[in-house]
Amino acid sequence: MRTVEVNASKKYKVLIGEGILGNTGKYLLEVKSPCRAAIITDDKVASLYLDTVRKSLEESGFKTVDFAFPNGEASKNIDTYASILEFLADSKLSRTDIIVALGGGVVGDIAGFAAATFLRGMDFIQIPTTLLAAVDSSVGGKTAIDLDSGKNLAGAFHQPSLVICDTNTFGTLDDRQLSCGYAEVIKHGVICDKELFSRLEDGSIDLSETVERCVKIKRDIVERDEFDNGERRLLNLGHTAGHAVEKLSCYSLTHGAAVAIGMVIVSKIAERCGYASESITERLCALLEKYGLPTECGMTPDEIFSVSSSDKKVEGASITLVIPEKIGSCVLVKCPLSDYEKMLSAAV
Repeated sequence: MRTVEVNASKKYKVLIGEGILGNTGKYLLEVKSPCRAAIITDDKVASLYLDTVRKSLEESGFKTVDFAFPNGEASKNIDTYASILEFLADSKLSRTDIIVALGGGVVGDIAGFAAATFLRGMDFIQIPTTLLAAVDSSVGGKTAIDLDSGKNLAGAFHQPSLVICDTNTFGTLDDRQLSCGYAEVIKHGVICDKELFSRLEDGSIDLSETVERCVKIKRDIVERDEFDNGERRLLNLGHTAGHAVEKLSCYSLTHGAAVAIGMVIVSKIAERCGYASESITERLCALLEKYGLPTECGMTPDEIFSVSSSDKKVEGASITLVIPEKIGSCVLVKCPLSDYEKMLSAAV
């Protein structure tokens, strides 16, 4: 088993290994005395892993209750969030109890937000069951729900007490779900790890090391900028246009597929607007396609800009973009929205 220690406002460990889900209760005892544990999950994940996690927790002395909502991004809304809060209240959870987020990024985000706000905050742990959640949303303390105007517009920073990543759960993912996770892995390589990018190209890295490497990259950035005031914004590479593309598709595109398209768009902007010191797009597209990810969309620049202008990264009449200079190096560029509109027109 691999262990990554995160030293943010709350210190916690990220455990990465094969077949460790059945030890959930044992690992939780290392950070929390037996109490009531509310397992928040979705209906698809519940059918696969709820019994295993519940049994492990109860064998370690935790008393469990569970809540499952319909699988998918469409559930990451204020109605589901409110239902979770009502469930926690009806179950008489206290601030000394704990929430267990069992599932992918949607589950982790919404359960984490509930943990951040119920009774003004309670402990929670993340058990990511997708590659995407393992390398991205389960680490770093960002929690959120979507609003009609866009993704992740209501949320809070709330660090977990523990992250348990059983890579065996990735075996139940279909090719589309797995490729979704690799979009975020590739993103980490473009941001600051050209060796990771190269090893993905030649296939010389295994899954556990891939997760560990991405978690360490995110850990290092979060420790330096936990509350997203500067460097952490680099982790948004591809997300400004990507979130817009995702919403315009009515979420028929996965988050990873949308981020892949967003990365291609911003790499074209980097090259055509003089930010890039080397050719990026061709190599990036080849790697994205290797992992079954799209590199273009049928949306117009005007459509993408219209949605992007409501993105949470917009400040007044300006927006902060993550621009790749080369593979392994990105910079933050703040520019007027009018300039971003022109950039999109040049790139899409």
